[in-house]
Amino acid sequence: MLKKMNKGLLGLAMSMALMPVHAAETKKVDVLLIGGGIMSSTLGVWLNELEPGLSMEMVERLDGVALESSNGWNNAGTGHSALAELNYTPEDKNGKVEIPKAIEINEAFQISRQFWAWQVKNGVLKDPRSFINSTPHMSFVWGEDNIKFLKKRYEALQASPLFAGMQYSEDPAQIKQWVPLMMEGRDPNQKIAATWSPLGTDVNFGEITRQFAGYLQTKPNFSLKVSSEVEDIARNEDGTWRVSYKNLKDGSETQTDAKFVFIGAGGGALHLLQKSGIPEAKEYAGFPVGGSFLVTENPTIAQQHLAKAYGKASVGAPPMSVPHLDTRVLDGKRVILFGPFATFSTKFLKEGSYFDLLTSTTTHNFWPMTKVGIEQYPLVEYLAGQLMLSDADRMDALKEYFPNAKAEDWRLWQAGQRVQIIKRDEEKGGVLKLGTEIVASQDGSIAGLLGASPGASTAAPIMLSVLEKVFKDKVATPAWQEKLHQIVPSYGTKLNDDPARVAQEWAYTSEVLQLTPPPAINPALVPTATPAAPAKPLPSNPAADMAL
Repeated sequence: MLKKMNKGLLGLAMSMALMPVHAAETKKVDVLLIGGGIMSSTLGVWLNELEPGLSMEMVERLDGVALESSNGWNNAGTGHSALAELNYTPEDKNGKVEIPKAIEINEAFQISRQFWAWQVKNGVLKDPRSFINSTPHMSFVWGEDNIKFLKKRYEALQASPLFAGMQYSEDPAQIKQWVPLMMEGRDPNQKIAATWSPLGTDVNFGEITRQFAGYLQTKPNFSLKVSSEVEDIARNEDGTWRVSYKNLKDGSETQTDAKFVFIGAGGGALHLLQKSGIPEAKEYAGFPVGGSFLVTENPTIAQQHLAKAYGKASVGAPPMSVPHLDTRVLDGKRVILFGPFATFSTKFLKEGSYFDLLTSTTTHNFWPMTKVGIEQYPLVEYLAGQLMLSDADRMDALKEYFPNAKAEDWRLWQAGQRVQIIKRDEEKGGVLKLGTEIVASQDGSIAGLLGASPGASTAAPIMLSVLEKVFKDKVATPAWQEKLHQIVPSYGTKLNDDPARVAQEWAYTSEVLQLTPPPAINPALVPTATPAAPAKPLPSNPAADMAL
């Protein structure tokens, strides 16, 4: 009898073991955000403002949000507004300084300021000092040709109200008042020039991301999945997307069906767009470029420098090599960073795989990559030179900006990875684009962001462009229009054409964000012709963008 019972139990156990194991029921959401960085969190906040009833899920591969490129230590933290970045104002063949790109960059950052100010007013973002701090932006050059260029640039920018308050000087005494650290120990006979703007900012994009994600988590229709790696993206018969991901802690697998998918995964976006199979992704390849900075946390040194001082790239060097000596506020303290020094890795993310470059190469993008590699020899040469730099070489570069710098006060820090866009081109085969591009399916059901610059500082206008591209009908409704104008009062207008409006928005955002009071603007100022292209999104231009 006992044997029969044992056989029966054994048979039951075997039959149960052979039964198919059903995965948990597939979750359904309106919006799936892949990546826990500044882009996904910004889009999540936009959508929560405009359509509070949408169900959303955010999936992040690492153990928390803002641990990759958005992390404060992994980027330069510049509130890019073209106040100091010389590569946004190239010279034409006749030597005239062109400022349309600078105006576009600045207009975009004004949208960011208004967006953040609204979030502070409504309690989404907390203490403004925790994520944005007034930090003068400077251009600093030496040598006769560079001084002539900087003066022409300054004069050209005076035509725009967006650059009001900027000062120009070739007087060492005046420049020493702005940046004493950069003048101590400098050759008194060296000819130098600088511009200085009180409107500059240092921004901790990691802190913004954490506060945005924290706020979204208070909403019942939002969920955050960390330590979860997306393994597949497939189209369902009903037009939705099934996203499969694995929990890296326990190995469990989950699927989510979403009506709209946004891929804001930084360097990981290209792989995921390729997994989706949309034809638009076939046009792209990626080239990874990393960056490192010299850092000092010595409070005595840090308290002597309050500026983001941008230089001019060396002759023949790409725009991404523009050196800058930056005041940063990180982990609650003031530090100084100098760089970037380019690094190379086949990883597309700082926490990525060395096989990223290889696995992103397809039959569709191999030739564009090869073509760019051949035609961009100066970039290859520059990277090779950067990789050969010694510690002494990096200190020599620092001493051009901080003559009395001592090696014992500085350490080298590896920042985040940036993946520059390579796009197929009918005439050239392939072109390298150092800006950002939104890649979306024809029906707008899936979109991703590729590229690097100006990146985080224009997350608000870039994500606004995503809304305009994939939620076009919604954006046109009176309800959305009213809300958009509440959040961004200047939405749909060009501030550059309206000095009085610039003054109004500066006063509003400076007060809410606790920034330095803005300078006065001459209301009679006749603005330069605003570029036809809108400030949202910014067009990619290899000659005018930077990676860090």
